[in-house]
Amino acid sequence: MLVFPALAAANTCGQSATVITEVQGNTDTSALVGQTVTVEGVLTQDSRQTGGFSGFYLQQANTPAASTRSSALFVYTRHKGGRSGQRLRVTGKVKEHYGLTELVAVSDLKVCGTHALPAPVEMSLPWTRTPESLENMRVRINDPLKITDSYQLTRFGDVSLAAKDPLISTEFMAPGAAALHHADLASLNTLILDDGHARRNPPSLNWLPAYNAAQPGSAVSSLVAGTQVRGLTGVLDYRYGAWRLQPDQIPSLKPPPLPDPAPTRPTGSNLRVMTLNLNNLFNGDGRGQGFPTSRGAETQAQYQRQLQRLSSGLNQAGADLLALSELENDGYGNNSAIAQLAASLGPHWRFVVPVNSAMQKDAIRNGLLYREDRVNALGPAQYLSGDGGRPAITQRFALKSGGLPLRLVSVHLKSKSCRNARGENAQQSDGQGCYNAVRVKQAKTLHKQLDQLGQLDKSNALAGTLITGDFNSYSKEQPISELARAGYTSMVAHFHPCTPARCEHYSYRFKGARGSLDHALASTALKPRVLSARVWNINADQPRMADYRSHSSPQSWRSSDHNPLITDIKL
Repeated sequence: MLVFPALAAANTCGQSATVITEVQGNTDTSALVGQTVTVEGVLTQDSRQTGGFSGFYLQQANTPAASTRSSALFVYTRHKGGRSGQRLRVTGKVKEHYGLTELVAVSDLKVCGTHALPAPVEMSLPWTRTPESLENMRVRINDPLKITDSYQLTRFGDVSLAAKDPLISTEFMAPGAAALHHADLASLNTLILDDGHARRNPPSLNWLPAYNAAQPGSAVSSLVAGTQVRGLTGVLDYRYGAWRLQPDQIPSLKPPPLPDPAPTRPTGSNLRVMTLNLNNLFNGDGRGQGFPTSRGAETQAQYQRQLQRLSSGLNQAGADLLALSELENDGYGNNSAIAQLAASLGPHWRFVVPVNSAMQKDAIRNGLLYREDRVNALGPAQYLSGDGGRPAITQRFALKSGGLPLRLVSVHLKSKSCRNARGENAQQSDGQGCYNAVRVKQAKTLHKQLDQLGQLDKSNALAGTLITGDFNSYSKEQPISELARAGYTSMVAHFHPCTPARCEHYSYRFKGARGSLDHALASTALKPRVLSARVWNINADQPRMADYRSHSSPQSWRSSDHNPLITDIKL
């Protein structure tokens, strides 16, 4: 017990004190900020351990069930007195710390005896009451939630949870149409399951005993997106811009089934195109040295695992043509990344070399590979103007058995990253991210150049054109709309349209929401020849800790951070 003589006479347990609900008030900010108050309550969870939040949660012993105000505070202090299940009397100054109401500058702390923990308040997602009214209180979530994102697990020990798997708003709703942007979706529907620590790279987790940072890949199967989480009880906390649950018991986790095998070809299909962002396939100097690379693998062993996983997944799909992005731009010699990828796929695989390869200046590039025992590459391959980005690559292909050729275009438009973004390229608050103006310009230039190629190809009839790759644009965003106006149809969206209530085909996850950055767009002529287009979900739902950097499993899952697209065509 800590006693401060100057306050001992006036600060006796049970004497008059400020009720915690009065400190919290009815708004996001306490009306008592800056004032010194004395409160009494039960210590519900202690976070003064090494690497913790340097304080504890204090809640009123009895809160009326109909109360609309929070009855708990976070007490930021180095004082050691008190433990969970004890009633404390604390004097300190009220402060709002990045949205969290707390007591700081604690001048007196007394232990007043033991007390049962306040019963947790039942809550659910989406929020049925404002989370502010439950801030710092014990809560229980009876309905199961699902893991939607585990990107921060190895860095900060947390995962995102939601009642339903949220969609990026521009996946189903055009920008500007009263769009719910990603941040809004997250705040309305998601909750962070935290580990009660502020440390980086946690060695273990209090809510997932199977996790051990010293054993890469441990507990991977428990963290797949879609994993059902039950038995969530703890303190509702607000930190780092998000509502969090600091659990006081271990929840139960039920992972979803393993990924499905590659889809079978539909009857009548004689050409299969597979599209994949390779997540930076860099091979050092191509001779076992040159690691760590500027992107991708940090060691030769990591590169070999990455290559093996990619080859496994690409071969399992049984594709005839591959449209790839994020290949290292290191030439086309035997030691290049694209040559080593083709060799790892098997003796029948070849890659195209554009006649104007010198125009590609970026660190990464697009690539086209083909089964030379099934298809022929016709005429020269070439890069198209990238408008300051990674130029698209195009090549005509024909089946060896005959028939009209297909023009295949592999693209990778400008990323949504906001680095150096200014003016029209900065965030426009329309849900489309930075550099959307560049992506729209790239889309316009692309279809104009393809029109020009079509004029030149009048003597060479085509079955049509397929533009495919990573567009860094969701289905209802302007770059995709621009290409739609030019006559190109997103075939995955055509066969499997997304609605807010249902979306089974998506290629990417970002901060707890899912959508498709990758598309296969068929020209008007080609559209009736496309028999199937779908996403093969083997990567995006798998946790980052399952990738080649830390997990040595030979399975093809999480070979990239994007899911591949598979398009089946009848030529």
